[in-house]
Amino acid sequence: MAASETVLRVPLGSLSQSCCLASFFVNSTPNLSFKPVSINRKGVRCTSSHEFSTVSNSAVRGNSFHSSNCSLKGKKFVCKCQKHDVEESIRSTVLPSDGLKSDLDEMPLPVNGSLSSNGNAQSVGTKSIEDEAWDLLRQSVVFYCGSPIGTIAANDPSSTSVLNYDQVFIRDFIPSGIAFLLKGEYDIVRNFILYTLQLQSWEKTMDCHSPGQGLMPCSFKVKTVPLDGDDSMTEEVLDPDFGEAAIGRVAPVDSGLWWIILLRAYGKCTGDLSVQERVDVQTGIKMILKLCLADGFDMFPTLLVTDGSCMIDRRMGIHGHPLEIQALFYSALVCAREMLTPEDGSDDLIRALNNRLVALNFHIREYYWLDLKKINEIYRYQTEEYSYDAVNKFNIYPDQIPSWLVDFMPNRGGYLIGNLQPAHMDFRFFTLGNLWSIVSSLATNDQSHAILDLIEAKWAELVADMPLKICYPAMEGEEWRIITGSDPKNTPWSYHNGGAWPTLLWQLTVASIKMGRPEIAEKAVELAERRISLDKWPEYYDTKRARFIGKQARLYQTWSIAGYLVAKLLLANPAAAKFLTSEEDSDLRNAFSCMISANPRRTRGPKKAQQPFIV
Repeated sequence: MAASETVLRVPLGSLSQSCCLASFFVNSTPNLSFKPVSINRKGVRCTSSHEFSTVSNSAVRGNSFHSSNCSLKGKKFVCKCQKHDVEESIRSTVLPSDGLKSDLDEMPLPVNGSLSSNGNAQSVGTKSIEDEAWDLLRQSVVFYCGSPIGTIAANDPSSTSVLNYDQVFIRDFIPSGIAFLLKGEYDIVRNFILYTLQLQSWEKTMDCHSPGQGLMPCSFKVKTVPLDGDDSMTEEVLDPDFGEAAIGRVAPVDSGLWWIILLRAYGKCTGDLSVQERVDVQTGIKMILKLCLADGFDMFPTLLVTDGSCMIDRRMGIHGHPLEIQALFYSALVCAREMLTPEDGSDDLIRALNNRLVALNFHIREYYWLDLKKINEIYRYQTEEYSYDAVNKFNIYPDQIPSWLVDFMPNRGGYLIGNLQPAHMDFRFFTLGNLWSIVSSLATNDQSHAILDLIEAKWAELVADMPLKICYPAMEGEEWRIITGSDPKNTPWSYHNGGAWPTLLWQLTVASIKMGRPEIAEKAVELAERRISLDKWPEYYDTKRARFIGKQARLYQTWSIAGYLVAKLLLANPAAAKFLTSEEDSDLRNAFSCMISANPRRTRGPKKAQQPFIV
């Protein structure tokens, strides 16, 4: 799909010896020799041997890297390789001299993210759905300078408009990366982590304005272009998008949060802590934290964002403090606290991180939680309370309670609302935010069970014929016209407006296993298996019961495939879920208890001067 044919196909198992990445990601690397690479058409050829030099972390972060074939030129990563006519057809792999092979050695040679050579998905035949999914996932792998660095968003051969579905999205790669980790194929995840880290420090501007340094890109693409002044040479370029080319021009707030979560999962799953302990990786974590923990005008500990800054990346009325961002923010803070190495100058940052964790934990549990008891409390709220100990702190008007909510809320169960701002509560159920609140322990143990109770009780509404509704209910009529701007893609019960997204299977599985209720995920996976392969792995489904493939859904959507695979792998080995979950520690629990019992009046007074933290 709109990918250059001059990109190398390299098996995952040979990545650690790859000719171009070794000097990028190892502080000191000995000289290595490789067999020559050739392909059966005019394309990329790596030279027969490469000399690697020692590269410091500071040099890499400072955009001063150079090697025999790769360099960081200005604002672009460049991989220079010889163009070569090859008469003999030889498999395009980079093999060390001992001839080691990987699981991908027997696969056909496609270009980046292509399907099989005839342009169609491989027939399932006697293969299981899981085998088919693995074939499709591996065919979506993107290579840079001969090494796998991610998976494209979709591999739909029937689509005539590529848009940006041929790019590697940070959030979309998360289930792919976890699937590879659980399969024991670690190199692609390590490369993804380290290359996206390098993109973080690039200059990013839109209309003469530059966002914070810690911003991670929404996506990136590998481009192969002719080398200036030499037609016999090509260069591979990583072209990132920080939102300046995205539809709506919205910065991806969740990219950096997901990057931290994946980094921690990599260390937990592989036992290799050397990646997270690298100086440049530690600096990258701190840059993200600095961006998220920066002081502002907001009185709340939640992260203030614009509409469309997460998985729901179009106008859907989630601007402000959406639950999905808060759950990922909390999870990223917990993961970062585990990975940060003690050093001079980081004490203030760690202190700010801990303070934010406590405040965010209390705020979400106390003010976002909704069950029948809380609905009745809101129903009887007094408004216009001017008091430090007001019950209705956010001046929520009881008439805001929607009519659907009274019937939707079961006697047993509850959930975290979608958003909270002054005089506004978004009562919609957002699946990802609630599931990740369970995974990260942002929700209490009782609240976590209550969320799963609600999913079981409202199975017909939230799961129906295909898991899993991204939010419930859909906006319709005048509400849809005003809030979405009459978005033709987010029509009622479609796409982000109540559509069903199979990729959410993996989050449901992690949450269910963590709470000791894997049967919920098993039921959802069995339901998905009835259709998802026959329907060619759609991006999303439409209608209230998810009976139709989405009207604009891409087929062979990579994170639909990867989400299913992660769910299957975790159900087969539930103990592996601990690589992704976080448990609430005693310090946070004690701090939460103290805040519950504290008198709000006692916290008022002159604010003590705070030492700024330095990154």
